[in-house]
Amino acid sequence: MATPKKDQPGAAGAAGSLRGDDPWSLTEHAPQLLASAAEQIGDALQALQSGVDQLQSQQRLGPQGQLALGVPLGRIKRLTFVMQQLNRFHSGRIRQSHEKVDLARLAEDSLQERRKEFALLGIEMRRKLKPVDVLIDPAVAHAFLNALLDWALPLGRRIDVRVDVNHWPPHARLQVRVHGDGAPPSSMPTSLDNLDWALVRQIAATASGIDLQREITPDGITTTALFQRTAQSVDGISAIELSTEEQSSMFKSLQSVYALVISPSLQIRADVRDALREIGVSADSVVDLQQASDAIGHRTPNVIVIDAALKGVDFDVFRREVLGLTMDMPFVEISPDDSSFDMSGFGEMAMAKVGRGNIREALGTAVMFELAKTM
Repeated sequence: MATPKKDQPGAAGAAGSLRGDDPWSLTEHAPQLLASAAEQIGDALQALQSGVDQLQSQQRLGPQGQLALGVPLGRIKRLTFVMQQLNRFHSGRIRQSHEKVDLARLAEDSLQERRKEFALLGIEMRRKLKPVDVLIDPAVAHAFLNALLDWALPLGRRIDVRVDVNHWPPHARLQVRVHGDGAPPSSMPTSLDNLDWALVRQIAATASGIDLQREITPDGITTTALFQRTAQSVDGISAIELSTEEQSSMFKSLQSVYALVISPSLQIRADVRDALREIGVSADSVVDLQQASDAIGHRTPNVIVIDAALKGVDFDVFRREVLGLTMDMPFVEISPDDSSFDMSGFGEMAMAKVGRGNIREALGTAVMFELAKTM
């Protein structure tokens, strides 16, 4: 029997022949396919965007047409970005330098960067952030947090972000909770295990040392990330029977606390700042509620000290807005009664009171008590 020539059908290596020793594996080829798909979608998107830009320049695309094309274009751009990020973090080409990163500061900066986006989407984004350091690459940590937010945004209109320390093991904990408002998980507007969630898991795997947990209930979805490489735990604060050593430890922990003072009185603002400085708390001061809202837009305080002269309907609105932004925000009122000193209760609207003539003696204790309730 004649042996087939190389280029004849059936010959080994012939064009179009199947090689039995090269089995197909989707798992093996997934990274290359992901990169190729992202590239092809990106090219198609660029061509589509060019066409839309041309129509707009020729005034052949009205507002409704722009909206009709703009929404899907935005979704495709987002999909392409996620696929590129998935491939980037899966490829192992990420150079990491583990540094000490304040997880609370990172979260606050990320939330502030995207504040306008949340407002446009109608998202009520609340946060409760306690300083805790983790050892992680800063860029990877930033990408992880934003990927987690991107996954959560389509799932609900009320989202809480928390940073604190888990009780046991004592690891830094990042929680993102999407409120379901009693809706069943099956009514969620999008799949939970989508590409955004895949990116969250892939970044966590690339960073290593991040344990992910997800709990789904009728009340909502809570995603928890525990950071094994926690540099230090946040010192606890107790406002009851503090020893000298405990006070010293507390003052060290208060050095990361930032206060906002609101008063039209120059003297009150100065007295409050001096009293806060004595316990290691940094502070900025403003004269009215509008300036306070602007200041909070740039940096969220840990506690707010308010002059009683500004209380009223406008203050009630201001406080509701602040509590909508930051859960359990402590407020301390500076009362016109010089000698007054009242600790607050534990209700959401409770507020401690310190008299104008008692600021230097009592304000520090009141602020520490209010902060202790949020710990």
